[in-house]
Amino acid sequence: MIARRTLTLSAAALLALSMAACGQDSGDGAQEPLSDDALVIYSGRNETLVGPLLDKLETATGVDVQVRYGGSSEMAAQLLEEGEGTKADLFFSQDAGALGALAKAGRLQALPDATTSKVQEGFADPAGLWVATSARARVIAYDPAQAPEATSMTTVDAVLDPKYKGKVGFAPTNASFQSFVTALRVSKGEAGAKAWLEAFKANEPKAYDNNILVLDAVDSGQVALGLVNHYYWYERVAEKGADAVNAKIHFLDANDPGALINVAGAGVLAGSQQSEAATKAVDFLLSDEAQQYFADETAEYPVVAGITSTKHDLVPLADLEGLAIDLNALNSLEETLAMLDEVGLT
Repeated sequence: MIARRTLTLSAAALLALSMAACGQDSGDGAQEPLSDDALVIYSGRNETLVGPLLDKLETATGVDVQVRYGGSSEMAAQLLEEGEGTKADLFFSQDAGALGALAKAGRLQALPDATTSKVQEGFADPAGLWVATSARARVIAYDPAQAPEATSMTTVDAVLDPKYKGKVGFAPTNASFQSFVTALRVSKGEAGAKAWLEAFKANEPKAYDNNILVLDAVDSGQVALGLVNHYYWYERVAEKGADAVNAKIHFLDANDPGALINVAGAGVLAGSQQSEAATKAVDFLLSDEAQQYFADETAEYPVVAGITSTKHDLVPLADLEGLAIDLNALNSLEETLAMLDEVGLT
């Protein structure tokens, strides 16, 4: 669990956690030693979601590939702790904030223009230190029986209404919720964000371990509203059929932190001895094959123009007017975690 800590101070503890919980397992619970000759990827993306895609990287890069999995913030902390001694060559993050933190610390090297120019405008770091690989939107999930008025909500401030006391679900330890809070801090200022979080807590929201459980709670009527990313709902509909899913989702208006469009992305570690292979890996994640995978298998938005999902009826990314924000501004995760801890929402 993430409590009061900074990225640097938490790294040692998180190192043990992420090494034990994720990554390549030799079969007896021990981690397989990382090879100097392999392309080593630290993935903040879930193995269930992206493992099949990363399995294809050996063909794409021409070198052996080793992947270690963990939470994006944990992996970023681990990379900061390891510094120049890391064996990681590529960081594959669930959110822009973790990438921005590494870029800010000088731990990423610039990608070629030929790579960053593949994505739509606004989905690459201006200095080329990281590039988005897919995008996702924050939405309000709602139970039509309890909150039919959710379809007219324009701002996330609506969940602070006392009539929703005890009826809003959220996942406080999820990276996407933490990025939302960072966007809240950026858009409302420190005092405004703290006031929002205090009002949110006073409304007695119900905490769940992850966004899937939040959606479950909305779908079953345990809560009226939930703060989640769009793709959880699309995946549920694809799995069960639209008629079997009670919960609905609503996209909030532009320039509201509740409409944040965040990205997953990748960056090559500074000093990598496999920088050429790592760049090839990034290019593969931006290939038509990989972008189609994100659109169809994870219900995320491709960031390369011209790719659309063949499985999900996604609202076109071009039609979404999310919060206008430099995604690098989401790099202040430690301040967000400190504020969540201070308010009591961890």
